[in-house]
Amino acid sequence: MQNLIHPTAIIDPKAELDSSVEVGPFTTIGAGVCVDAGTKIAGHVMIEGPTVIGKHNEIFQFSSLGAKPQDKKFKDEPTLLEIGDHNTIREFCTFNRGTVQDKGTTKIGSHNWIMAYVHIAHDCIVGNHTIMANNSSLAGHVTIYDHAILGGFTLVHQFCQIGEHIITAVGSVVFKDIPPYVTAAGYDAQPHGINAEGLKRRGFSAEAIQQIKRAYKVLYRQGLSFEEAKLALAEMEKSCPEIGLMTRFLAQTTRGIVR
Repeated sequence: MQNLIHPTAIIDPKAELDSSVEVGPFTTIGAGVCVDAGTKIAGHVMIEGPTVIGKHNEIFQFSSLGAKPQDKKFKDEPTLLEIGDHNTIREFCTFNRGTVQDKGTTKIGSHNWIMAYVHIAHDCIVGNHTIMANNSSLAGHVTIYDHAILGGFTLVHQFCQIGEHIITAVGSVVFKDIPPYVTAAGYDAQPHGINAEGLKRRGFSAEAIQQIKRAYKVLYRQGLSFEEAKLALAEMEKSCPEIGLMTRFLAQTTRGIVR
């Protein structure tokens, strides 16, 4: 449906766009870009390939997606940016492709709300149903798990992992992993309880939230060593499956957790 593509847009013949994709004025879409059904791309957007974009995304003006990674080791290898379905990507966002030093792919899941000026660097993995507020930025190789919320101007150091259902305060600088459910704030970010309000909104029972609060105290308030806390949480998981997110996360952290 050619009328959905503005006549001033530049679409490389080697790009593949579903017939229902809308493209605004002065947008440039390069070779190796694939865009699936129902996605809307505003004007003045630059998308470089190889990039794969799923269904029903809305990409606002002045974003740059799929550019080369900001990594001096990059030698024009054919790496990838992959974006899922139903994402909102606001103005001036920059998402870079991966590097061969990692999996070669920067991957964004589905149903994410990504606000203006967000930067997602090479080899990051962003899950589903996350919110990244204005000017939050991820260095390379960062993993963001489902339902995480990054407050505005949150900066995340390379190789950090951000657990499910967390929230960071405005201006947080994250140098360590944030376990699931935790509220973190500061420079460098420190734990400040659990994201209880977010858990209520997502349908967690009052009993489960109370157990998660207990688990937080075990991890941070009882003076246990890290290994002792992991054993205690594994025992709690037997009666509260929701704590399994914490035990699995703590078992595979490599940078240590916020303290």
